[in-house]
Amino acid sequence: MDGNALRKMIIGGANELIRNINPLNALNVFPVPDGDTGTNMSHTVLAAAKEAAKQSNPNIADIAKAASNGALRGARGNSGVILSQLFRGFAKGLEGKSTATSMDLADALSKSSEMAYKAVMKPKEGTMLTIGRAFAEGAHEIAYEEKDIEKCLEFVIKHSNDVLAKTPDMLPALKEAGVVDSGGMGLVCFLQGALDAMRTEGDIDLLDITAQSGEAVAAGYIDPASIVFPYCTEFLLELAPPEKRKPGMSTDVEQTLKTYLSNIGDSVVVIEDAGLVKVHVHTGDPGKALQNALQFGELHDIKIDNMREQHTGMLDFSAKAAVPVAPAKNEPPKPLGIVTVAAGMGIRDLFLGLGADVCIEGGQSMNPSTDEIIEAIAQTNAERVIVLPNNKNIVLTAQQAAKLTKDKEVYVVPTLSVPQGMACLVVNADTIPIEENLEGMEEAMAAVQTGQITSAVRDTVINGLTITESDTLGLYNGDIVLTEQSLQDGVQNLCAYMLDKGGDIVTVIHGEGASAESADELAAFITKKYPHAEVEVYEGGQPIYTYIISVE
Repeated sequence: MDGNALRKMIIGGANELIRNINPLNALNVFPVPDGDTGTNMSHTVLAAAKEAAKQSNPNIADIAKAASNGALRGARGNSGVILSQLFRGFAKGLEGKSTATSMDLADALSKSSEMAYKAVMKPKEGTMLTIGRAFAEGAHEIAYEEKDIEKCLEFVIKHSNDVLAKTPDMLPALKEAGVVDSGGMGLVCFLQGALDAMRTEGDIDLLDITAQSGEAVAAGYIDPASIVFPYCTEFLLELAPPEKRKPGMSTDVEQTLKTYLSNIGDSVVVIEDAGLVKVHVHTGDPGKALQNALQFGELHDIKIDNMREQHTGMLDFSAKAAVPVAPAKNEPPKPLGIVTVAAGMGIRDLFLGLGADVCIEGGQSMNPSTDEIIEAIAQTNAERVIVLPNNKNIVLTAQQAAKLTKDKEVYVVPTLSVPQGMACLVVNADTIPIEENLEGMEEAMAAVQTGQITSAVRDTVINGLTITESDTLGLYNGDIVLTEQSLQDGVQNLCAYMLDKGGDIVTVIHGEGASAESADELAAFITKKYPHAEVEVYEGGQPIYTYIISVE
C-alpha cells in the first residue's frame, strides 16, 4: 500500500466518523448531558484528514506524518487526544517507508497502541485504548499468513468488534448503562470507513462538519430547518419472555425493529444482547418508535433530543473565539500570563476580572482543540503562560498544547472545575518563582470543593441512586451524590451536603435555567442555615450546569 491509498483511507475513515457523530455521542454512561465523544473524535480525525489531503507525495510515511500532525493540533477532549496519539504512534511505525505491507501495518498499529497507552496516566481497559490494542493484536494474528491488506482489515474489524462487545464486562459503568465504549466504537467506525474507501473507485471528497465564517457555508453545514428527522431518540428495551408476547410476533426482535425504524427515520442502531436491546434512531415521530418497541417488552433510559436546537447551539458555539485582554501597543511581554477556559459570558468576565489574559470559550460538551489552546497561548503577551483547563476532559488537550508550544514556557495546572480555576487566579503571583506559584495554585485548587446542579438525560441507577430522566442531579467534586425532582430542593440540599463537610466561604454561580431571584433565595437559605458562612452570588450564564457552587 502506498501513501495515496492511505490518504484515501484516512478520508474515508473521517467521513464514517462524521456520519456517526450522534450515535457515538449517544453512548454516554453518565446521566448528565456531556456526551461528546463522537464530536471530539470527528473533529480530531477531520483535522488529520485535511492535512493528509494536502500531501501530493505518495510516500506512505509522509502521509502518516501529515495526518499525525493534523490530529495532534486538532485534538479535542480526552478521546481526541488519545486518538491523536494513535495517529502519532502509527506514523512512528511507518517512518522511512515509501510503501507498506500487511506486516508493516501490523507493526505500525502496535506502535500506535503503545503510544496511546503511554499518553494516559492511569489506563483503563474497556476503553478505546483496548480497541486500539485489539487493532494491533488482530493485525499481527492475520498478517503472518495473509498478505492481502483488504482481507487483513476485514479480519481486524471483526476481531475488534468482538472485543468491543466485551467492553461492558471490563468496565462496570458500561455494563450498568447497557452500552459499549463510545471511543472504541468510534475507532471501529473509522477503520470500517477506511476499508470502504479502499474498495471505492476514484477519489473521495472529505465531509466538512463546521460552518465557515462570512458568506461561505461548509459542505457539511445543515440548515436546521432542513433536518427531516429532527428527534434523536434512544432507549433501552428489556425483552419480555417469548411466551408472554402476542402470538405470531417475530422472534427476531433486532431485525424487526431495524426494519420498522428504517421506515420512520434514519441513523438506526439496534443492538441486542442478553435480553436487552439498545435502540437509537432519528425520526420525526418518537412516539411511533416507542410504541412499536413496547410490544416486545419494557422501555428504560428513554432520551429524546431535538437536533434542530442542538445543531443551532453547536453553530453558535463554533463561531465564538478566544477573548484576550489586548496589550497596549508595543508593550513588552509580562513575566507570566494566564489562559483559562470557560463556558458562559459571566464566568468569562469573572476570569478576566481576576487577571486571566485570554479566556477560551469552552467547557463541558464544548471542548476546545489543541490548536485553539495553542493560539490562545500565542495571544498571551507573556514569556511564561499558565493554562487552567477547568474541566477533566480538557486537561489532556491543554497538556498536549503545552508540549507543542516551542516559543514560550507553558505550564498546565489541572483544574477540573470553574471554582478551582478561580481559586488559582486569586493566589496567582508573578513576583515569586514559578515553582512556588504553581505550588500555591495546586494548594488553592485542593482547598476548593465544587458542587454542580444539572438535569438527568436518562433513567439509570448510579452510585446507589435511582435516577429518572429530568431529575435534578447534584454533583460533588464530579460525583453524583443526590437527586431531587425540584431544582430548588436539589440545590439547597447540595449546599447543605457541602457545608456540613466544613467551609465558610460559599460562591454561587447561576447559569441557564436559574434567575437572579432564585439565586438570591439560595443565598438567603445558606445564610439562615449557616450564619457563619460568607456567600457571594454571580451570574455566570453557563449552559448545562444550572448552578456551580464552591465551598472553601
